Amino acid sequence: MASTISVENLSKRFRIGLKEKRPETLAGSLFSILKAPIQNYRDLRNLREFDERNGSDIIWALKNISFELKKGEVLGIIGRNGAGKSTLLKVLSRITPPTSGKIKINGRVSALLEVGTGFHPDLTGRDNIYMNGTILGMRKVEIDRKFDEIVAFSGVEKFIDTPVKRYSSGMKLRLGFSVAAYLEPEVLIIDEVLAVGDADFQKKCLGRIGDVVRDGLTVLFVSHNMGAIKNICPQSMYLKDGKIALLGKSDEVVKTYLNENLTHFPTLSGEELQKRLEWDPGINPHTVNITGVSILDNSLHPRKEFHSDEEVIIKLDFEVYSQVKDIRIIIELLDDDNTQILATQISDTEDFIREYSYVKPGNYTTQCTIPGNTLGNNEFFVSAHIIHPGAEHVQLIKGLSFNMIFKGYNNIQTGTFGSAMVRPKLEWKMSNIDLRH
Repeated sequence: MASTISVENLSKRFRIGLKEKRPETLAGSLFSILKAPIQNYRDLRNLREFDERNGSDIIWALKNISFELKKGEVLGIIGRNGAGKSTLLKVLSRITPPTSGKIKINGRVSALLEVGTGFHPDLTGRDNIYMNGTILGMRKVEIDRKFDEIVAFSGVEKFIDTPVKRYSSGMKLRLGFSVAAYLEPEVLIIDEVLAVGDADFQKKCLGRIGDVVRDGLTVLFVSHNMGAIKNICPQSMYLKDGKIALLGKSDEVVKTYLNENLTHFPTLSGEELQKRLEWDPGINPHTVNITGVSILDNSLHPRKEFHSDEEVIIKLDFEVYSQVKDIRIIIELLDDDNTQILATQISDTEDFIREYSYVKPGNYTTQCTIPGNTLGNNEFFVSAHIIHPGAEHVQLIKGLSFNMIFKGYNNIQTGTFGSAMVRPKLEWKMSNIDLRH
């Protein structure tokens, strides 16, 4: 079977802009004005002629990327922020040209790379659906056939004749995904914009992706949702510093990626933490940011190892840059295979709901306590999430870990449940039913 997508030695580089030094005197300002035409000419010439020899201001977003996808295959793409994921999709979508390498794509390509991709703000939702279909090469009768499905899936029926510039980001996303997924492309390219939507719509989107995969559509899917990657994509690509670090089965690729993100210390903060954080979507400026994560004992000392009768405290520090509503703060424990063992969110507590329906700008700290006599003998990996619904999701995936040593209850440490990861000391009762007669 011929390849639907063939990429060979694809590379993309950019020149980093240097901050211009401002003159401090009137004479310096006049001289800058006089030399501006010459400097502009040099800058334009350098943009055409830059190479690796003068590479102090050159960044390779992609370097020698090669892969093939046949019709009906699905490829997940994962990696840290700045790894080159979005650049790769933009090059494949013909939004930006490659510096070198070859790309061959057979079939109509539909891409959802940013909220409202391909929409004209002054046109209505209805007009934008027809415009996007026409760009894909569809006839009006084909668009007419799909129109009702697109609108129904998007949930913007009441506003379909309203200019898109008046839509919220969530409405643009819903309509944008519906257009991309329903207008019968042969190749569907999706960036991590799905995280902007609410949980119900994300579930609908993932279900629709599953449908188009079964229909034989070729899909490239970028996401920080490792569960979605493993469920939807049989194979995945791990991008690291613009290069392919690993290409293979999704289970193996995801496991490698998450293990490389893990730190061996009980505290993570500063620059090292910021390198490990992921934002869905990658908007800037951010509304929230995680500034520190620690695993502590009940004396608030950082620890990596606990006995099963000890409390484990997970401390999460974060900063809010602009007022947010209904913020969600979530802590997860996962095992080595990325199975979710425990999940808790701060909005489960009534005090938080009462005091923090709106969170003002500032620095905050939270603590989550896992009671003693809860966990079994295992290494547990900690993920942290802060979600500003409909706008932003910042997350640390398996950034820290701790070991739990199971002590047993009443000096009994073995049993048929010996491998259980959650082994709480629960209330039991027993009686001799013979004595009741």
